[in-house]
Amino acid sequence: MAKLYFRYGAMGSSKTANAIMVRFNYLERGQKCIILKPRIETRDGESTVASRSGLIAECSYIEDIDRMDLSGLDCIIVDEAQFLTKSQVETLTRIVDEMNIPVIAYGLRADFKGELFEGSKWLLAWADSIEEVKTVCWCGRKATYNARLVNGQVVKHGEQIVLGGNESYTALCRRHWKSGELAPKK
Repeated sequence: MAKLYFRYGAMGSSKTANAIMVRFNYLERGQKCIILKPRIETRDGESTVASRSGLIAECSYIEDIDRMDLSGLDCIIVDEAQFLTKSQVETLTRIVDEMNIPVIAYGLRADFKGELFEGSKWLLAWADSIEEVKTVCWCGRKATYNARLVNGQVVKHGEQIVLGGNESYTALCRRHWKSGELAPKK
């Protein structure tokens, strides 16, 4: 029986690398698998997902899912799932329930303010399996927060969605996210 999986983690926890490796494992076994991402995610270019570790894979857009022939797929992987809409998460539940295709969604749980993204909210509510992809803060504690950086300082105001990588975000434990304390400069 297929399930909807939500694998969440803070920035830099290897979510995309994990998604690409899961795809590789399916393909290596002769199974059919696709990766989808929201159109809003433009950092890696069109039709591409890329991890900070250098892994790259082709992908399609979640917005096109209703026009895709999903028959024969053994798995659907969704990267950057925090950017999904409620309707898109509903579509994923229908694919799992009606087509018996497992869906593995990877994304952030919360934004830089500590508030849930829309996609994450509905995945947390409706996923059959919820797993944390862990990473660590500079202090060694588990990092669960995504801090937005502006001019090298942690900020907690602004638009919810601002695309960026290591130059714009860092993963922190709750204590250092609250205080805004970054790793000491060497």
